Amino acid sequence: MNRPRTKFRPLDGILLLDKPAGMSSNAALQAARRLFRAEKGGHTGSLDPLATGLLPLCFGEATKLAGLLLGSDKAYEAGIVLGATTDTDDADGQVLRERPVPGLDHAAVVGALAGFVGRLQQRAPVYSALKQGGEPLYARARRGEAIEAPVREVQVHAIELLSLASPRLDIRVTCGSGTYIRSIARDLGEALGCGAHIASLRRLWVEPFTQPAMYTLEQLQAIADDGGEAALEACLLPLEAGLAGFPRVELDAAQAARLGQGQRLAGPWTAGDPVAVYGPEGRALGLAKVEDGGRLSPQRLFRYAAAS
Repeated sequence: MNRPRTKFRPLDGILLLDKPAGMSSNAALQAARRLFRAEKGGHTGSLDPLATGLLPLCFGEATKLAGLLLGSDKAYEAGIVLGATTDTDDADGQVLRERPVPGLDHAAVVGALAGFVGRLQQRAPVYSALKQGGEPLYARARRGEAIEAPVREVQVHAIELLSLASPRLDIRVTCGSGTYIRSIARDLGEALGCGAHIASLRRLWVEPFTQPAMYTLEQLQAIADDGGEAALEACLLPLEAGLAGFPRVELDAAQAARLGQGQRLAGPWTAGDPVAVYGPEGRALGLAKVEDGGRLSPQRLFRYAAAS
């Protein structure tokens, strides 16, 4: 028997999903999108299938913020197993090499981890979503092609050793965008002379959602079953929540109307990074940029801004 076709609808908001292990980020997005019947959806940066934790999902107009949230700081807890390297740098891959684990104490591991804090040149995993020639590296790797994974500059703010029970250790990492925790595990293993891979990975937060109230897909289904779509929609954060990390500019009704029509505004604003623009009654209109001379220029406005 065929399942009834989902009738999608316009829906705006941000969902803080607790992604399950074993599911790709896109599969998690599509499952949530079907549950909410959201016409349009996107996520703010993939989590590996092995990983769990915070995956902010953007529905409707919130998708205009997804690319900007990709660059946010993030925090993870990771379990690392020493003594074996894999082709994916995590437990989902094939073991490439096994080596004995040296006797390690807390101080030795903390000392090694210190070498991975700061601004680093990091080689991405071969099995990653980074694209070369328009194709993800993992697709080429699965075909058995020889791949030279790119080296990129990343920022790691802090690494804390949570526990050590050789051959496993657990760490908490706070880092900037584009940092691969799998690469940290791989390179730590080489620094310790025994190899290593990620055994578990959980994303704790993504700025500006540093104390997230997350929902699992099972919890969302139960909420829908008990309270219907109204209860489900109450799980969504407003668009304003995605703008919390940007400087705020308040506009009166006349200014909001002009900006919504694509006009630039002269004002006392200081040139710099994108700003979150709010109209009367504190409603977010979207993002704008303050140009040299203090002129406010629309950058990425929500659709209703034109009607302000």
